[in-house]
Amino acid sequence: MGRLIGLDLGSVRIGVAITDPLGFFAQGIAVWRTEEGWIENLKRLIAESAPVDLVVIGLPIRTTGAEGPEAAKIRKLAEEIASEISPTPVELMDERFTTTRAHQIMIEGSMDARKRRNRVDKVAAAVFLQDFLDRRRSGYR
Repeated sequence: MGRLIGLDLGSVRIGVAITDPLGFFAQGIAVWRTEEGWIENLKRLIAESAPVDLVVIGLPIRTTGAEGPEAAKIRKLAEEIASEISPTPVELMDERFTTTRAHQIMIEGSMDARKRRNRVDKVAAAVFLQDFLDRRRSGYR
């Protein structure tokens, strides 16, 4: 079994998380700026972390469960990413409330607001990637 990579795609920043080699735990590892050739960073991460079985991308579903224009944008971007990193597959994961949970985790860890702002994206990516792992382990998709 290979690693999984999680991406929390935003308009300015991309949170990045990766699992341990056995696929038990997710850890936030980076925040990439969208204007800085991040797709090359992703390709490099996949190569350096091989084998990578899957890239999981957070899908911004509304609290009502409906998909809005943000979700449509992420779906389109996910297709572009999939073609860039083929043959590594891409899957979407509901990321509702992950940013809120990430903030709560960092507050509980006594992290100050300035540090939270700079790290929330990678923590959010780790949160939904861990959710993905836990659901997969329990047999729920």
